[in-house]
Amino acid sequence: MDNKVIWVFNQTAGKPDSGWGERHYYFAKQWIKKGYTVKIISGSYNHLFINQPKISDKTFTLEKVEDNITFCWVKIPKYDGGSIFKLWSMIVFAFKILFLKVTLLGKPDIIIVSSMPIFQILSGIYLKRKYNVKKLIFEIRDLWPLTPIYLSGYSKYHPVVIVMKWIEKIGYNKSDNIVSLLPNADKYINKISNNPSKFSWISNGIDSKLLKDEKLPNSVLSSIPKDKFIIGYTGTMGMANALEYLIEASIKIKNDGSIHFVLVGDGYLKDKLIRLTYNNTNITFINKISKNQVQNILKLFDICFIGRNNTKLFDFGVASNKYFDYMLAKRPILESSNSINSPAELSQCGLIVQPESSSAIIEGIYKLKSMSKEQLNIMGEKGFIYVKKYHNFEYLSFKYLKLF
Repeated sequence: MDNKVIWVFNQTAGKPDSGWGERHYYFAKQWIKKGYTVKIISGSYNHLFINQPKISDKTFTLEKVEDNITFCWVKIPKYDGGSIFKLWSMIVFAFKILFLKVTLLGKPDIIIVSSMPIFQILSGIYLKRKYNVKKLIFEIRDLWPLTPIYLSGYSKYHPVVIVMKWIEKIGYNKSDNIVSLLPNADKYINKISNNPSKFSWISNGIDSKLLKDEKLPNSVLSSIPKDKFIIGYTGTMGMANALEYLIEASIKIKNDGSIHFVLVGDGYLKDKLIRLTYNNTNITFINKISKNQVQNILKLFDICFIGRNNTKLFDFGVASNKYFDYMLAKRPILESSNSINSPAELSQCGLIVQPESSSAIIEGIYKLKSMSKEQLNIMGEKGFIYVKKYHNFEYLSFKYLKLF
């Protein structure tokens, strides 16, 4: 096979030391083994990164990382995660990548455009025509504009929603393949594309062989009680995670000294959640840690929490990385959501309780707490077996290779 070049457009793509967005980095490691050259084009700033990339004054900064993966950092304005300037950064990114040249990155044979943001699919269509690219793949990580409609209450007639709907339709129609991380997204996407043969489900994944064993600092270790039943959460503290109900549960049972909650991560709702539990002694907030430290902190938890809102949005499935982190660590999962064929549900590695209900969460906590260590270990083992089989990057990258 000739050494074919893949351009991946993902404004939020990161490396392992970025602390977020490693999906395409891990895919690239597998694709390179098969003879491909991979260029990942990402934004110069991401509010979810622990470490921001080092960039020059130029529009594009190239960085070659291990395994011959090249990142092209596109200079975009910094923004606050919950502000309108985040939307502006997406528009700037989509505009600037129009000017990428083959002299910088090599002529692409395949372009992958990963949304959200969705605007860059227009850039991908333009660049496909400009450089006569053989294949354009549109990867859907979240369904937009459905997400702001269902989670934020936006009207379908809101100007931004109308624009996104228009871009979405063009993207589905003009791309050669559509990949979604959500297992049931074909029910939505196929109605728009009118071409079911375009659709493929390629989930998120994790692979223990790709993770380094990075120790936790003593300050983190000492902040987690050793003699309590620990309910843990790692990840973004944002609207889609329904953490307010977990917080409400912690407040209701704050006098039970045998249970402790630990929330690890950052996000625009974190300060609000901390204020709500200001007088609680049964909860600890820990700042975001690196991807290579996550497995070590999960081993300190008895069970791990995932929350979902009671919305039709999740009927199309979920692909949150925290499922796979938890399952790789062999932790039983307490999931507050509807029945949505989530990885926890499919692997039977936890307990699913009613969404948007602190009472249901409390009931689930005490049910799991009443189980023996052996019962909890069996649950955790089921998740581990499932994630190793269906969500390792070698298996997932093969599904992509078939599209190439």
